[in-house]
Amino acid sequence: MTRRPFFLLLLVVCLIWFSNLEYRKLIGPDEGRYAEIPREMAASGDWLTPRLNDIKYFEKPALQYWATASAYTLFGQHQWTARLWSALTGLAGIFAVWYAGSRLFGRSAGLYSALVLGSSLLYVMIGHINTLDMGVTFFMCAGLLGFLLAQRDGVAPREQRNWMWVTWAALALSVLSKGLIGVVLPGAVLVLHTLIERDFGLWRRLHLVSGLAIFFAISAPWFIAVSIANPEFAHFFFVHEHFERFLTKTHGRYQPWWNFIPVLLLGMLPWVIVMFDALARAWNRDPAPHSGIRPQRFLLLWTVFIFVFFSASSSKLPSYILPMFPSLALLIGAHLAQIRPRTLFWEMVPITILAAVSCVMTPYVTNFAADAMQKPLYARYALWALVAAVLWLWGMLLGLYFSYRSRVMAAVVSFSLIGLVTAQLVLTGHESLAPSGSTYYIAQQIKPHLKPNVPFYSLGMYEQTLPPYLGRTLTLVAHQDEMAFGLQQEPGKWIPDLAGFSRAWRNQPYALAIMTPGTYIQLKQEGLPMKIIAYDTIRIAVKTP
Repeated sequence: MTRRPFFLLLLVVCLIWFSNLEYRKLIGPDEGRYAEIPREMAASGDWLTPRLNDIKYFEKPALQYWATASAYTLFGQHQWTARLWSALTGLAGIFAVWYAGSRLFGRSAGLYSALVLGSSLLYVMIGHINTLDMGVTFFMCAGLLGFLLAQRDGVAPREQRNWMWVTWAALALSVLSKGLIGVVLPGAVLVLHTLIERDFGLWRRLHLVSGLAIFFAISAPWFIAVSIANPEFAHFFFVHEHFERFLTKTHGRYQPWWNFIPVLLLGMLPWVIVMFDALARAWNRDPAPHSGIRPQRFLLLWTVFIFVFFSASSSKLPSYILPMFPSLALLIGAHLAQIRPRTLFWEMVPITILAAVSCVMTPYVTNFAADAMQKPLYARYALWALVAAVLWLWGMLLGLYFSYRSRVMAAVVSFSLIGLVTAQLVLTGHESLAPSGSTYYIAQQIKPHLKPNVPFYSLGMYEQTLPPYLGRTLTLVAHQDEMAFGLQQEPGKWIPDLAGFSRAWRNQPYALAIMTPGTYIQLKQEGLPMKIIAYDTIRIAVKTP
């Protein structure tokens, strides 16, 4: 690909990538939670102790909170600034894969790797949702790529040292993004590689002394400072949030061991069949090195270990396996650089058939509606899904045409661009469901009734997206959930039962509350004076008469 088409492709990808960050309303729980914690940081000026709803929240480190709070400070609080960190780190991961793939496997392989990563369904979706997984994926990816560039065959000593320093810095930032998995997973893969390849001399090339100094200089200060300010932090964060999360079902996210198989198959669309071909060839494809490692073998170990590790965990969410996607993209990109055009053609035919089937199946999206109230919302979403499916089919057919004509580059670009567009349309269309999944609309009804310093109670529930849209915190009533530990430290910040709320409500000259319809009926039957000011299908907001 010459320079002009390359930069045109780059511009198109960037425009598509950032096109819908503001369009969609925040969806709970993650998007609300990770929008609210930075909002409270920026509002309070306390950038040391994370708080959710003004309650200490120690489940994750602070790097993304700082980044989002900085975006709020610079550009204001918006939906796009809440999602900006995920989008930027996701795009940066694509660039990193392109650069490293070009250095390791050649220019075509680097471009193919970036195109594969930037069009994989799960990677695109997580890159546009406000959650922590894309940030930690990028820094783990940067650490992996720095390590591979440092340990490639024939690298000069000074360049090796510099890339290892990049690796140590990236791993420190991954720990600050989501905790110990940022260093535990890479360390485990390194040990596994050492044992399998019997390359114990590799450890002498890691620059351990200077590297560990960089790692702790970046990662340790916040952990030390927050532990000094909050002595309860260390046990909760390191024991409860890491060992108990992995070994027990305490977080209520238990799924069977095979849970990530369908996640991987769907998440790697449209490259899932090419992926299996690439994985089957990866182990023996690299030539024997003189002084470095075999990068495809290391990438394969990285991919398999992360998949097995999270499959064995007692806590599972689809986004957990995202850190394996950059390594998969590199393996697929190296494979595409050597693939025969007809092989690519036949491996993409089943995906094209799937695209055709999806065109037929989109009307059945309405079957996911929970009740009659949601039917119109899902009907609108079905239209978005149909447009996405038709474009996906068209792009797949175009890619098949190019691959049949032995134009592999054009085929890969076609498959990739339509994969990215399809994923973005599926995400953008999700805005059709916002009235049932986001509190944006009820928040707009509540805002005219807000007054400074007026109590606002949340009964038996906590809607994660409500505080960011209201710009204030709520007083929890008969509900703790993930804030239970913080409320143990500061018990005066909630009301344990409805009886206590009723007493507080009657003593307030003016107050607001939000609850489920069932709770509203119960309190109304008990004679509690309330006036409805806003409602939707699952929530009712009231004020004192």
